[in-house]
Amino acid sequence: MNKSILFTATGLVIASLALATTSNAQSPMNDQAYCRALVDAYTQGGGARGSLQPDNATAVAIAQCREGNAGPSIPVLEQALRDARITLPRRS
Repeated sequence: MNKSILFTATGLVIASLALATTSNAQSPMNDQAYCRALVDAYTQGGGARGSLQPDNATAVAIAQCREGNAGPSIPVLEQALRDARITLPRRS
């Protein structure tokens, strides 16, 4: 009986490590870093042309990105940068 508990506990540890590795492989930090780079490009994108005034969707995307919700923010910010003819930052 003790061996079955040991095998079960070992299996749980291995499964936990596998899940932790998988969730790190999805790299949510990369999405967040890219989102911040998009916000920086947008806020600095006016440059000599003057400051850009975000529409409502872009303002919400900027706020979401700053709050850590990169997923829905990225496509909106990418489109806003394309519309403003600003080069998208490299996604690493």
